[in-house]
Amino acid sequence: MRAFHGQMSDNQPIRRTLAEKQKQLRDLRETLATMKSHTAPALRESVQKRIRQLESEVNAAPALRAGEKRPAPGGTAPGDRPRSPRRRPERGI
Repeated sequence: MRAFHGQMSDNQPIRRTLAEKQKQLRDLRETLATMKSHTAPALRESVQKRIRQLESEVNAAPALRAGEKRPAPGGTAPGDRPRSPRRRPERGI
């Protein structure tokens, strides 16, 4: 069976919200802390690498963390500009 565009099997990255990333970061830190001493070094390194990636993503999103909306360029919001009057559609007779 073929996948349609946008399906999860499309080999596209999963987009996560900031809260989901923070939860995953906590889980990975806990996993790293509970790893046994005889855990494979490659597994330990891969978890540490993912932790570093998530930390950089979380730190790079300060606007998302604060829940702020960025102002539009030019200092005005998109709805502040004057609107032109709407035209009525012509009716067929």
